[in-house]
Amino acid sequence: MSVMLCTMRTTISLDERLAARVRRAAAVRGVSVSAFIADTLTDALIRTEPPAQKPFRLVSVGGGGPRPGIDLDRPRALDVDGDERRFRRHDC
Repeated sequence: MSVMLCTMRTTISLDERLAARVRRAAAVRGVSVSAFIADTLTDALIRTEPPAQKPFRLVSVGGGGPRPGIDLDRPRALDVDGDERRFRRHDC
């Protein structure tokens, strides 16, 4: 099975300095200006793609899980409980 690649012709505008640099770089590589620009764009697009992220793995230290009565689905409740204990008024 053969794969047919389609190409699109397009016009780009480059200032004279950049155009001269592109022509020189293409000549050094021994490729056409079109091939040089296509390769350069391909490389730039690959570099800007975010790398695949490694799966997150939670590492816990010691203990056999959360303490009794702690609901990990409601972490803000821990803050409220802690604040209530810490700032509780002591009426004498």
